[in-house]
Amino acid sequence: MSATTTAPGRITHLVGHQSWQGEPGRTSEVYNPATGEVTGTLDLASADTVDEVVAKAKSAAQEWGHTSLARRVRALFAFRQLLEERKDEIAKAITAEHGKTYEDAKAEISRGQEVVEFACGIPQLLKGGFSENVSTSIDAYSILQPLGVVAIISPFNFPAMVPLWFVPVAVATGNTVVIKPSEKDPTAVNLIADLWREAGVPDGVVNVVHGDKEAVDALLDHTDVKAVSFVGSTPIARYVYERGVAAGKRVQALGGAKNHMLVLPDADLDLAADAAVNAGYGAAGERCMAISVVLATDAIADELVAKIAERTRTLRTGDGMGESDMGPLVTRAHLDKVTGYVEEGVAAGAELVIDGREGAGDLGEGFFLKPTLFDRVTPEMSIYTDEIFGPVLSVVRVGSYDEGLQLINDNPYGNGTTIFTNDGGAARRFQHEVEVGMVGINVPIPTPMAYYSFGGWKNSLFGDTHAHGIEGVHFFTRTKAVTQRWLDPSHGGLNLGFPQND
Repeated sequence: MSATTTAPGRITHLVGHQSWQGEPGRTSEVYNPATGEVTGTLDLASADTVDEVVAKAKSAAQEWGHTSLARRVRALFAFRQLLEERKDEIAKAITAEHGKTYEDAKAEISRGQEVVEFACGIPQLLKGGFSENVSTSIDAYSILQPLGVVAIISPFNFPAMVPLWFVPVAVATGNTVVIKPSEKDPTAVNLIADLWREAGVPDGVVNVVHGDKEAVDALLDHTDVKAVSFVGSTPIARYVYERGVAAGKRVQALGGAKNHMLVLPDADLDLAADAAVNAGYGAAGERCMAISVVLATDAIADELVAKIAERTRTLRTGDGMGESDMGPLVTRAHLDKVTGYVEEGVAAGAELVIDGREGAGDLGEGFFLKPTLFDRVTPEMSIYTDEIFGPVLSVVRVGSYDEGLQLINDNPYGNGTTIFTNDGGAARRFQHEVEVGMVGINVPIPTPMAYYSFGGWKNSLFGDTHAHGIEGVHFFTRTKAVTQRWLDPSHGGLNLGFPQND
């Protein structure tokens, strides 16, 4: 039974290759944020349901952990091909439940595919070390082994990409997985999980449990869950980290951000203005790598703000499946929260250059706020200090490179930052001095490629390990050192056939 065999409008858990057949005690509604209409009913897991899903994953863990690398990699390659073939279907589901534009949704899946492709090369990354004759007739070597059952708790803003940051690496290294997606846009994960079934992974290797805090707590406390990967807001990331570690688990919890773009006087201002608009308003600002603060040096601030405003006014807001550059916010509650920040910014004395509230009501019953631009924002204002997670861009004027750098380093977040300049010396100094985990130089959204690792510093990351890349491989494996001595050689039989791997 595939992920598509449940009743129309019902979205439920996947226990291995089967849709969950129980009766939910609690449910929640799933909306199309472009219309405000309810499009589905989601089953919310109890602790007992989490136990059932984890038990399925545990039952598959021993077999999958002992499956040869050759077979695991074949499943990864098959999954990669299926993901490419079904990209349009998954992207449409993302747009229908999250609201981002269809093209942006496809791009999200493509970035996740990069991690799948990275995981296809897992044999190279699972090679241990070997030392011959460390003592008389004794050899020593190290091996990397899977942890067992791991949990992935993913956010609403990247319903496909974030699970794809973790699941391919976890599966490739021999673990089984329980994914807990956001209850706001759950369908994409079910569709992706079904592709793992088609790719040939055994029943129970990839599982999905839907829910809210009750499901999260059950995963964090469960003795059979050995590790947890999380992406979300900083308060919840801290909670997940502290509770998971207290239960003896490995935890990597990626939190929120307040990303700054520092624009120096020698920068190409057209390039900087394009970048600020793209990085500030893409996906309606619902990105942990969005630029939410532009630090404009005084010498070019007036001109830069004018260029940003000119571009912002051309953006089309509407249904992500239509001719629009930016879609709605994910829920009515989030729209109200972001609109509240706009009101706070006005009350605090910031200059509202473009008011995204104007005309938003003309777009229908969806959760719309048009791009909003503030100038002359100061560091004590809430629109500067808080992660708004919406299409609100703030310009802070600074007198120098040093003043801008100090603001970035004083910020409690340290996810991403970027500098726009044509001065190589300033850029080199910036990458060394800035206290942020991911740095861009004339690049607005410095999200690393899959063979590097993703993660910030300070309150943007709890735990010592970043996502995907070699750090992701280390997170989902543990090292065992072996010391051996063999006194007699062994001899096999005759076989003239070409050796094959399986």
